[in-house]
Amino acid sequence: MDRAERPLSPHLQVYRWEITMALSILHRGTGVALSVGLIVFVYWLVAAAGGAAAYAESQAVLGSGLLKLCYTGWTFCFFYHLANGIRHLAWDLGYGFEKSQIKTSGVAVVVFAVIATVAYAVSAIF
Repeated sequence: MDRAERPLSPHLQVYRWEITMALSILHRGTGVALSVGLIVFVYWLVAAAGGAAAYAESQAVLGSGLLKLCYTGWTFCFFYHLANGIRHLAWDLGYGFEKSQIKTSGVAVVVFAVIATVAYAVSAIF
């Protein structure tokens, strides 16, 4: 039997890079990063429940400069994931599907995440 001639699936090289593609990938990546940050948060909670000595030890570890950079990254992930989630909620309600609206809302999500991260990092982390 001869194989039927079927079209092949298009590969990533066929598609033009769009902002929606980048934001979708970033949304998934920030979700993964927030999951990793949750492990650090649980460590802090366990140390707080473990008594004064365990809490003091965790504060020494969690107060390091490297982790402050991680906190800043997780803060960006939080604000981006929050804003993009609200954007998706608007889409679920049927709003914002025009091409110009999609691009504008995508840029707005990134700008909001950067501004909110800088504001929070300056006031609370550093």
